[in-house]
Amino acid sequence: MRVAVITESFLPHVDGVTNTVCRVLEHLRDQGHEAMVIAPAPAPAQRRTAAHSHAGAPVLWAPSAPLPGYPAFRFAVPWPALPAALREFDPDIVHVAAPAGLGAQAVLAARRLGVPSVAVYQTDIAAFAARYGLRAAERSIWHWIATVHRHAARTLAPSWDAVDALLRQGVQRVARWSRGVDLERFDPRHRDEQLRGELAPNGELLVGYVGRLAREKRVDLLASVADLPGIRLVVVGAGPSRPALERQLPNAAFLGFRSGSALSAAVASLDVFVHTGMHETFCQAAQEAKASGVPVVAPAAGGLLDVVEHGRTGLHYTPGDAAALRAQVAVLAGDPGRRTAMALAAQESVAGCGWGAIGDELLGHYRDVLV
Repeated sequence: MRVAVITESFLPHVDGVTNTVCRVLEHLRDQGHEAMVIAPAPAPAQRRTAAHSHAGAPVLWAPSAPLPGYPAFRFAVPWPALPAALREFDPDIVHVAAPAGLGAQAVLAARRLGVPSVAVYQTDIAAFAARYGLRAAERSIWHWIATVHRHAARTLAPSWDAVDALLRQGVQRVARWSRGVDLERFDPRHRDEQLRGELAPNGELLVGYVGRLAREKRVDLLASVADLPGIRLVVVGAGPSRPALERQLPNAAFLGFRSGSALSAAVASLDVFVHTGMHETFCQAAQEAKASGVPVVAPAAGGLLDVVEHGRTGLHYTPGDAAALRAQVAVLAGDPGRRTAMALAAQESVAGCGWGAIGDELLGHYRDVLV
């Protein structure tokens, strides 16, 4: 099978979309399929060192521009050469990750070429735009996204909340396709006692957030937890909000962007994982925390309703409510036995969620639309 993967985000920029696309490419390679990637070109300073292939799939860079207010993120601008690039590769399937501008071009080009497309809904772009001062455009953005997905042979959404959101917008042919987790990289055995000693020299409980430090993630809500007795906040990630957050959370440990074994150790060394964003269609970081044996405190919204089972693998709180977040963290901080039980349940809950199984499920969707 030949699969053209068109994505709105790719390396060297790291986010949930990039992570999923990389795992898809690796699975396609491992199963003997051929793939190519089309993605927005990175910033000029990064282009010389950016990889031109991943898992054996060549990467074609589409023209791009920086997102206002978040220049590290690049978005594709119209690229007339896209249909010719697809025609030359001659794919059996066009896989469109988080379609917006580039994805819309790809879905339409695939229809003209008579090639079925599978569109993966992964980013709540309308909510993202609202957090960046474009609330008036939220309805128009949803209309655009729904139109793009209606042109696809099948839309895959990562959670039941996302499925429902698409159905409400009139998108048909929607199926739930969850996200996998690297069960080798994220495991309790990566807990690092030396790191814990550095972060909590007085035996504090480590409560941490892992993810992008950007406005829509509402990491500022962690301020409500910062003064809980015996707590040390740990923040892992990078983004434009970091300077403001460092001022707001002067006693927190900011570890910056981490990957590989350093990320594995950072996640597994936490006692409680906290997520603050309320517009997640899934939340890969929370699933990685569960695989690492860390209970999760997260808003009762979006994909986190699927990822966190309240009372078993973690606790939910009212989205955006700082006092409710503080109260739930305090519950776990004061109950070691409950934390231990939740940690075990969290790890058990992802036992069948390795990327191999999730990748096989995706291949099943490809075959369905090829019939």
